[in-house]
Amino acid sequence: MICPVCKSDLIDVEYNRIELDYCNTCRGVWFDTEELELLIESMGFGKSGLSVDQVVDLTDTEKAEKKRRCPICRLKMDKAHIGKEPRILIDVCSSGDGLWFDGGEVGQLIKQLAKKPSEKGGSQQKVINFLGEVFSAAE
Repeated sequence: MICPVCKSDLIDVEYNRIELDYCNTCRGVWFDTEELELLIESMGFGKSGLSVDQVVDLTDTEKAEKKRRCPICRLKMDKAHIGKEPRILIDVCSSGDGLWFDGGEVGQLIKQLAKKPSEKGGSQQKVINFLGEVFSAAE
């Protein structure tokens, strides 16, 4: 698969049977349909409302950021804000193929979610540490 930002090849990163596509060049991450929700659930945060279908309903096409093409269907993706303040602007395939996070945005979302209380402290912390290393948020 090709990165929608810098056109580099994406590499597969697997955690807990969830396979993500990661760009070593720009640090962007592609989540296929339902992978983000599975990842968040595996961290013990429960239902997140961040499946592609649910995020498509949040799209806002009036953003100045250039629209990118979906690495699967090649159609232009929509923009959507997710998370709490600061909101994170991601790219969403309107055909439902997946979600694109620019470099550091997955780390920002994980940090926001990590502030919520959870029942699975130990396993959750392992996932947060793993994701923090792979998808570190820019400070």
